[in-house]
Amino acid sequence: MRVALLELRRRPGRFAVAGGALTLLSVLLLFLGGLLDGLFLNSTGAIRAADPDLIVFSDDARSSFLRSSIDPRTRTNVESTEGVARVGGLGISLLGVRIPGESDVADGAIVGYELDSSVLPAPPGPGRAYADRRLGEFGLELGQTVLVGPAEVELEVVAWVDDTNYLLQGGLWVDPDTWREVQNRNRPDAPVDDGEFQALVVRAVGGTAAGTLQASIDAATGTTESLTETEAVFAIPGVTEQDRTFGAIIWVTVFVAGLVSALFFALMTIERQGIYAVFKAIGATSRTLAIGLVAQAAVVAAGAFALAGLITVMLSFSLPPDVPAQFETRRVLLTLASVLLATVVGGLVSLRRITAIDPASAIGAGA
Repeated sequence: MRVALLELRRRPGRFAVAGGALTLLSVLLLFLGGLLDGLFLNSTGAIRAADPDLIVFSDDARSSFLRSSIDPRTRTNVESTEGVARVGGLGISLLGVRIPGESDVADGAIVGYELDSSVLPAPPGPGRAYADRRLGEFGLELGQTVLVGPAEVELEVVAWVDDTNYLLQGGLWVDPDTWREVQNRNRPDAPVDDGEFQALVVRAVGGTAAGTLQASIDAATGTTESLTETEAVFAIPGVTEQDRTFGAIIWVTVFVAGLVSALFFALMTIERQGIYAVFKAIGATSRTLAIGLVAQAAVVAAGAFALAGLITVMLSFSLPPDVPAQFETRRVLLTLASVLLATVVGGLVSLRRITAIDPASAIGAGA
């Protein structure tokens, strides 16, 4: 292995082609992963921020906030179901948000809620809102008053919250009465009455199984469809499709990285056949030569990924705020592991050729 690493240090140009190709593929993988995470997190933040065990929709809403309606009587039935600890209303209005001093109207998700969580403090006072920090990228500052929707309902932004967006629209979190005012003034075709919400956030008594509680709530009301947090997240339009599409592209790209590595090291093995024969003649085993090959593949992949990371960081600063790329540590580490694994496995394609080298015939052929 020392000889293999010494070759990398003394003749790095021999690995430039493979390293360059892996660098470009790694940049692509990092951006694809960043876009996938950005799309997912900015589409589902509102549900995850509510910290539900279950989300309860009306059974005719097809798991959509905008089509769902939960009246006070239904809520009472949910609250009285055995295993339910806390219930809070949740409503979402998708409207344009005019930020002072900005010419463009930002996309906003105005969310009325009742229950606080680890992400959300208790609801603010009337006419006030907590704003997702992503809206700051569009020019919003704390203390400003934004105008919401065509009715231009005023909301004073009093604090930032993180990871609370819905369907790529910046979250503005308000108390229930303020949400109803926003909804009724801007959407007179879909008014909400006092005590009415689009959905309910349910937190279960400790030890209560989610599946059992789902069935109990829906049986008690007869008019609801209860979903776990994960089910509600993937019921959001487009989330499942984008996850599958980006996932397929990412794994195809990883496969291409493996093919690049396999082709490069296969050609290098053919070129080195005489050298490997000499090593075998002086006592080196096929295992030793294979370890050296794997070490070279791993170092090339790690170096390419490090360079790709630097390029990605520089390019990310030029992305406009409406491109929802988020580079999560978990995704970066998974991408690194995938590139390393694909490169090493690709390099091992040459293992059979190394094993088959006969020192006497190879040296004789080169004489």
